[in-house]
Amino acid sequence: MKRTVVAAILAVMTACAPPTQASAADTISFSDLLARPRAAADSTIAYGPGPQQFGELWLPKGQGPFPVVVLIHGGCWQADLPGTELMDYLAADLRDRGYAVWNLEYRRIGHPGGAWPGTFTDVAAGLDDLRTIAGPRALDLSRVVLVGHSAGGHLASWAAARPGLPKKSPLWAADPLAVKGVISLAGINDLEAFRATGPDRCGGPQTIDDLVSAVTRAGQDVYADTSPMRLPAPSAPVVVVSGELDPIVPPAFGPPFAARWSATELTIKDAGHFELIDPTSPAWKGEILPLIQGMAK
Repeated sequence: MKRTVVAAILAVMTACAPPTQASAADTISFSDLLARPRAAADSTIAYGPGPQQFGELWLPKGQGPFPVVVLIHGGCWQADLPGTELMDYLAADLRDRGYAVWNLEYRRIGHPGGAWPGTFTDVAAGLDDLRTIAGPRALDLSRVVLVGHSAGGHLASWAAARPGLPKKSPLWAADPLAVKGVISLAGINDLEAFRATGPDRCGGPQTIDDLVSAVTRAGQDVYADTSPMRLPAPSAPVVVVSGELDPIVPPAFGPPFAARWSATELTIKDAGHFELIDPTSPAWKGEILPLIQGMAK
């Protein structure tokens, strides 16, 4: 067969072939996200004495009262990865749409006092501190929505479930702030399952052991007060969102947790891990933002 004929056949086969499916290699990284210019918060407010115990408040124009979106960043709970800056893009987008945003920082593995209990008590204190800052800033605390990503998705689910914490736990607190809804974006909500079968992108089993202080709490049920999978579901609606192409928290982890909590589960086609916090992505505009808008009404 002449080469020209072979070339013609190959050209026809290529033209008729189905389009190549997207893969994890086509998704963005946190470096891609952070390479973009970022807007700034209106103020930074401490909720505790430590250098990581603060929140960044983004206030929309107008008189309020404003619904509040609490953002909890990911980063594998580790101090050497980016923090609140990961959520700045969502914060700016939400502020422009009329939402007040409370973007929380917290002590992480590697910070003095980070991991159990400090990581957890920081998130709880930062959330509850909204009661202190709300009045002068016209924040509507009857419309608070928690949105966490990755490790922050775990912490958002955990924060919403605080009323069900064991009372003997150092993490238990009376009268935690009620929230109207929770959205866990690629959240690591079942710590035991992720430790056993999750990818090593977050440092593998050692990271989970460090987070729950497995060594210093030897002989204790270290997941009873740290893993949302082990806690009663909150009364507020919960949505568990996964990216179909996520290599860090694969979508297979979403449905079992959603079933345990009777939550809504959503896997977004052609989305990876960081598309879920990219306000320019179809995942945000078409799927996640409408969820927030519905919860915050």
